[in-house]
Amino acid sequence: MKLAGLKSVENAHDESIWAAAWIPATNERPALLLTGSLDETLRLWLPDELVRVGAPLKGHSLGVVAVAGHPSGAVAASSSMDSFIRVFEVDSNASIATLESPPSEVWSMRFDPKGTILAVAAGGSGSIKLWDTSTWELVATLAVPRPEGARPDKTGSGKFVLSVAWSPDGKRLACGSMDGTIAVFDVARAKFLHHLEGHNMPVRSMVFSPVDPRVLFTACDDTNIHMYDAEGKNMAGAMSGHTSWVLSVDASPDGAAIATGSSDRTVKLWDISMRSAVQTMANHSDAVWGVAFRPPGGTGVRVGRLASVSDDKSISLYDYS
Repeated sequence: MKLAGLKSVENAHDESIWAAAWIPATNERPALLLTGSLDETLRLWLPDELVRVGAPLKGHSLGVVAVAGHPSGAVAASSSMDSFIRVFEVDSNASIATLESPPSEVWSMRFDPKGTILAVAAGGSGSIKLWDTSTWELVATLAVPRPEGARPDKTGSGKFVLSVAWSPDGKRLACGSMDGTIAVFDVARAKFLHHLEGHNMPVRSMVFSPVDPRVLFTACDDTNIHMYDAEGKNMAGAMSGHTSWVLSVDASPDGAAIATGSSDRTVKLWDISMRSAVQTMANHSDAVWGVAFRPPGGTGVRVGRLASVSDDKSISLYDYS
């Protein structure tokens, strides 16, 4: 696999862009890129031209720090430092639900593969919160236990949960914390299974392989990316190459590669079979907070797309083959 720069949009938002996610294609339109910024808005972009669709989407009173697309392509969610998660219709921006969270608590959220649950990494509460997408009621709170002998994390308030990821079969949920610990849960039983060890700094992003429900990739401030067997509790590999915090990670739809974004201002493409970086893209002039591979599906889709967003207010789009 190789990346080729396709297009970049400077000043895509008025302030830093901290969040990006693809909204899957529907029968009526292609997949869209959703971005969220500290300018308090969301914006939608066409997948090839990076042309903005419609006006900026408003609804938050402080910066947007996380976004997520529902598998149907019809619904999305955004979280902000204003303490609210906003769920809305993608094509109309009509509000569906407003979920309240403590101030600055939600730094990551993901819909499960079937779209029935929204999992929220609930910050200083030391938990993952699960919301039923048919009623938008809170249906479970999964408390994240501290490992024996664990050091207090930097918040001084116990465990602070930063990131969350679903396995592709929807059976497992993993979360990463400020202190570097990773917890794995059995969703059906709402049961904590075990910790995965190896990091000792904030784990800001994570993703399961889309083709293997056991394989979990994690991005950490220690500059490393780890590959875990989430069932066997073993680290299957460690990849290094960034020179500063790794802020974001995503896996290609075929599971053969991952992409990472870092505060060293680069995007790296990693070959999973080689366990090494095969390409470095330096399109951005500041920290890269989000990387996202376009999901498969939609008419006329012939090549893959990867998007990255940055503190420099820009979006870059790459194709890969």
